Amino acid sequence: MWTDAASAYLCRMDAIYTLEQLDKVVQLLWREGKKHKTWAFYAPMGAGKTTLIHTLCKQLQVPKQASSPTFAIISEYASEVAGGIYHMDWYRLKSEEEAIQAGVEDALTSGFYCFVEWPEKAEALLPEDTLVIHIEVLDAHTRRLFTGQPEESE
Repeated sequence: MWTDAASAYLCRMDAIYTLEQLDKVVQLLWREGKKHKTWAFYAPMGAGKTTLIHTLCKQLQVPKQASSPTFAIISEYASEVAGGIYHMDWYRLKSEEEAIQAGVEDALTSGFYCFVEWPEKAEALLPEDTLVIHIEVLDAHTRRLFTGQPEESE
């Protein structure tokens, strides 16, 4: 059962969208989440995590195109709007220790924005005030994005 404080965090943003609507969704997401330095993107393979982060970086005026750092683990960008950004893809990480060796902990404490794909690979390293973002695949063209934790039945 949720406490009143936890209930307030359940779903602050909930959007169903197509690729054509992604720019608007990203605007709303930035407006809601910019106070959080770390964003954790939970979604199945192929749901559009990298596409969403690419669109977010474009909106934040990152001059170079953001792509998935699957093999590098961490990519660094400079933004006209947000300053430094780390885009991390933890898919290949096998443990928290491997994440620390890859520099994840340093990135998370850098003061830069950190956009993390596959955060479940080393969740214990995420700061307490991380913005939790879920993307669900509704069909081939439609996604649902919501922030916070999904409601649990009592």
